[in-house]
Amino acid sequence: MPDDVIHYGPDLPTESELRLLGELKGRRVLELGCGPYPAAVVLAKAGATTITVDSSADALAEVRAASEEEEVKVELRHGDLADLAFLRAETIDLALSVYGLGQVANLGRLLRQVHRVLRPGGVLVFSVSHPASDLGDRSYWEGEHTISGLYQELVRAGFRVEQLLEPQSRVEPSPVPKTLIVKARKD
Repeated sequence: MPDDVIHYGPDLPTESELRLLGELKGRRVLELGCGPYPAAVVLAKAGATTITVDSSADALAEVRAASEEEEVKVELRHGDLADLAFLRAETIDLALSVYGLGQVANLGRLLRQVHRVLRPGGVLVFSVSHPASDLGDRSYWEGEHTISGLYQELVRAGFRVEQLLEPQSRVEPSPVPKTLIVKARKD
């Protein structure tokens, strides 16, 4: 993967095409989970003050090595993504998670914590496995998560959903989307 592009998932349009994050220079950004496409170094190279939280020490070690190689500073925190007590309220401009929310046991708690630390008007952007992907023999309604359920969790936490994207893979088109990308703003 190129070091200067934020990826939302495999073979999907990148941040340079989707333009969900806005200007990064001078902004304080929280990356929730390193995921398979860590964005922390890209964010830091773009001039953002970047904090990455992940439950995997190995993933954080990879980000540390990449940030040292690129000579940028990234603050690393090992722990549960929803444990954001180390951050004061309303001190983050942007929260980003690329396939990192799959490791969260209580999504509602995480969203409330992100809402707490975001400044008024702050943005949350995340990509997750699309709830309709990989259904196998089960019904969409039998799964733990639906798009409407995710939407309700965001609204309950105090977010206004601005965009829901279901991008098609460029390499392996599928009749069902594999990734859901959400952009929400703190009201």
